[in-house]
Amino acid sequence: MEVHAILLALIQGFTEFLPISSSAHLILPSVLLGWEDQGIAFDVAVHLGSLLAVVYYFRQEVVSLAVAWQRSVRGRKQSTESKLAWCIVLATLPACIVGVLFGSLIADFLRSGWVIAVTTIVFGLLLWWADKIAQLYKSEYQTGWRGALLLGCAQALALIPGTSRSGITLTAGLMLGMTRDAAARFSFLMSIPIILLAGSHQATGLVSAGIAIPWVAIGLGVVVSFISALACIHLFLALLNRIGVMPFVLYRLGLGGVLFWVMAGQI
Repeated sequence: MEVHAILLALIQGFTEFLPISSSAHLILPSVLLGWEDQGIAFDVAVHLGSLLAVVYYFRQEVVSLAVAWQRSVRGRKQSTESKLAWCIVLATLPACIVGVLFGSLIADFLRSGWVIAVTTIVFGLLLWWADKIAQLYKSEYQTGWRGALLLGCAQALALIPGTSRSGITLTAGLMLGMTRDAAARFSFLMSIPIILLAGSHQATGLVSAGIAIPWVAIGLGVVVSFISALACIHLFLALLNRIGVMPFVLYRLGLGGVLFWVMAGQI
């Protein structure tokens, strides 16, 4: 159990913020090794670790945006930070709406290896195309409400397993003319409220269901996913402008091919 928890937390932490689909990676241990689902409590734990990592990494920006947003709510003058904060709020709404209306349908009908294999490849190719045509001149502070809404719709699309929240929001950011670094930073910042809301929803369901909590696995999940996610964010931002998105696109194509091969072998 502990070994499974550590490996799955590592996978979650390293893949949550890379444009390569964490769901595509998390399905492989269960398919290839026959591992059982760790359950909703462990899912909440690894997402909590990822959330703590991104909040800690961007702690200065988070505090600055939160203070600026609070001042704007009180009717004081808008600033670049408050405008970015409102853009993040707006970008969060589409995923919330789609999750509430269609979350059960997506979980029941789209969470399959075949769907994940297709979306891993298709959205990998879309990321390549977006990077190829990208003008790369906007910062995250130039997003605007239309851009924020488009990025939010992209994030909602990531509810389809295999799409990759990081990948599709990076794709949308590049299509809007944002630099790779700006698109990635906005993607990381907009992940905070959506992970928090999703985790809170899962935790509420966990408490109401009265499910027994495996505390050792939970502790390992939080710590390991926090450390791996923190390392992932740092390395990704440090390398993105130097290596571009092509290595991730090629990786997605290979991963999608492996998933197709695995699923075909089960027929």
